[in-house]
Amino acid sequence: MAPTPPQYRGPSLDSITHAFHRDCGPGVPTLATPRRGGRPASSAQEALRKIITTLAVKNEEIQSFIYSLKQMLLNVEANSAKVQEDLEAEFQSLFSLLEELKEGMLMKIKQDRASRTYELQNQLAACTRALESSEELLETANQTLLATDSKDFPQAAKQIKDGVTMAPAFRLSLKAKVSDNMSHLMVDFAQERRMLQALTFLPVPSAPVIDLTESLVADNCVTLVWRMPDEDNKIDHFVLEYRRTNFEGPPRLKEDQPWMVIEGIRQTEYTLTGLKFDMKYMNFRVKACNKAVSGEFSEPVTLETPAFMFRLDASTSHQNLRVDDLSVEWDAMGGKVQDIKAREKDGKGRTASPVNSPARGTPSPKRMPSGRGGRDRFTAESYTVLGDTLIDGGEHYWEVRYEPDSKAFGVGVAYRSLGRFEQLGKTAASWCLHVNNWLQVSFTAKHANKAKMLDAPVPDCLGVHCDFHQGLLSFYNGRTKQLLHTFKAKFTQPLLPAFTVWCGSFHVTTGLQVPSSVRCLQKRGSATSSSNTSLT
Repeated sequence: MAPTPPQYRGPSLDSITHAFHRDCGPGVPTLATPRRGGRPASSAQEALRKIITTLAVKNEEIQSFIYSLKQMLLNVEANSAKVQEDLEAEFQSLFSLLEELKEGMLMKIKQDRASRTYELQNQLAACTRALESSEELLETANQTLLATDSKDFPQAAKQIKDGVTMAPAFRLSLKAKVSDNMSHLMVDFAQERRMLQALTFLPVPSAPVIDLTESLVADNCVTLVWRMPDEDNKIDHFVLEYRRTNFEGPPRLKEDQPWMVIEGIRQTEYTLTGLKFDMKYMNFRVKACNKAVSGEFSEPVTLETPAFMFRLDASTSHQNLRVDDLSVEWDAMGGKVQDIKAREKDGKGRTASPVNSPARGTPSPKRMPSGRGGRDRFTAESYTVLGDTLIDGGEHYWEVRYEPDSKAFGVGVAYRSLGRFEQLGKTAASWCLHVNNWLQVSFTAKHANKAKMLDAPVPDCLGVHCDFHQGLLSFYNGRTKQLLHTFKAKFTQPLLPAFTVWCGSFHVTTGLQVPSSVRCLQKRGSATSSSNTSLT
């Protein structure tokens, strides 16, 4: 069904008509006659124009509403046909089940009847044979008793006695082996009949209510909890929809980001994991579904997803670094120069500004071009590139994965005043962890041209946590969250994420929240962090 356009909010037709008569008076016969000589339009003409505008807007609203009504009529026909088809299918399914049950029970009756008939017929045949044998023996005994020849009587009497002893009639059980009562095979559908008589259409489920007090945003995960306003044991599943946005408050009707859908949720809570918080907020809404129909969506909610999001500023990089958003590759042939020429050839300009990226929304005032930008921002052996977002407060976290084959790699922070020839860690304006695979492997923490060897395996993923106000810069194993080193300093200027690479490449992951384990480690402190005062 097409959505109804918003209602006209201008002055009402009655108020405009009243203003028209007030300004012109009842004696103006020709309202629509324009003045000649180019003189400005009269108040009557202005009032009439407002009336025409109002009528035109109202006409569009009515036309749109008529279209909506026609669409609803079509939907009623289609939906009623679909409901009728589904209802017939449900009853046919029930009939099929009853027929299957009936066939099974009839088969049981037939089998039991055949078994009982067989047993009774066998018992009847045995009794008939025993009766015939007994009657023959009785006839012989009567004849022997009436015989006058006393010489043969003892022998005949003995034979009769032996015959009676062995007669089948005395070995028979005169109790039927099976019963003729078949009532135990019947069924009672009284309870089922009452249930069927109580059947009604499934009601439309109520809209769930999202519980913000129980919902949680942490570790780049969102746990959303909701409840049903009324008890409904017919709920089959829930559908959750979410989208990213840069606007707080109630969700807007028009957004660049589409709703993402998660279906088949059986519980009244769900956790989204592995998210990238590249926008400031997320909208959520939930609806309940039974077997027949889905209900209305809950009142949508907006949750803040605080995280540090930045991109690499290609305008600050060394000309031998090929920068692509969040990836960097060292190129001995001057990758940056070649990349600039390729962009100019494609008509894209020298560099793509991350501020204009559609995912960024309103640009942050902290994201600004470097004051010392240009192709030669870093030169000589300072194979460096900076992030595009200033750090001047709060806590921030990001991760870096570098190629193990890189000859040299460094990650840390620096002031914007870092000189074009200066390398990370060799000046008071920068702090970093440095990996050197040239000739021999070394893993060091560097600041102000001082280095401290780190007694830890070199991870392939490094996590960086910067607490600006506390003056703490900590580095972690990005996978295990093991603390590697902490700098303690008093930052006097805003910081920028800083990276250096020689004969290698790396990739930065941003939009990450400070992990809970990192917060706990910082609160507890550690022997590693307290022993680094020599580099502060």
